[in-house]
Amino acid sequence: MQSSIIIADDHPLMLRGLHDFLKSKGYNILGSGKDGKEAYNLIVKHKPNIAILDIRMPFLTGLEVAEECLKNGIKTKIILITFDKGEELYDKAQELKIFGYILKEFAIEEIELCIESVTNNKPYFSAEIAQYLNSQTNTQRPHSLSELTKSEIKVLSLIAQNKTANEIGNALSVSGRTIEKHKSNIIKKLNLESKHNSLSLFAKENEQFLES
Repeated sequence: MQSSIIIADDHPLMLRGLHDFLKSKGYNILGSGKDGKEAYNLIVKHKPNIAILDIRMPFLTGLEVAEECLKNGIKTKIILITFDKGEELYDKAQELKIFGYILKEFAIEEIELCIESVTNNKPYFSAEIAQYLNSQTNTQRPHSLSELTKSEIKVLSLIAQNKTANEIGNALSVSGRTIEKHKSNIIKKLNLESKHNSLSLFAKENEQFLES
């Protein structure tokens, strides 16, 4: 059985093109919207398996729709389509547990692969985005750092400066408890030993690759 899908994009030609293409391939399209508010209302109403959203829309962006879904426990898997290759948006998408992130210029070519991957609970991020991000980073940068979000990199850079969890929290305007959660996530992603100073040692050894 095909996954149920809703689509939202504020560009009528893109919306119609994607809708017609997926319909022609036999996908179960439950509805389509022209802005973020319509997208979110469609998700709440239909509870689709997948929502394919433009990242920049009036009222609510694709990221803001994803944030609302995460906050309200809605299980719909989000796929974002965008012209943006920026690292900050990519990191935000990962933080919000976005399942797919593909570039608009390759949307028709990649959307079926993306839907298939997402249906099997495997995130799909366009190879073009990964190549672009890799080209923006120092080639000597440890590969493991690519697993971290921008927020986690900031936390790690402050750990390298011997800041406490509360001091880091104050610097980033979040609670010390949130920083401890970040630290736990970083340790897991980097596959570090759960020793008291393992994170601090890693941060100091790689400080030159961390953002301040």
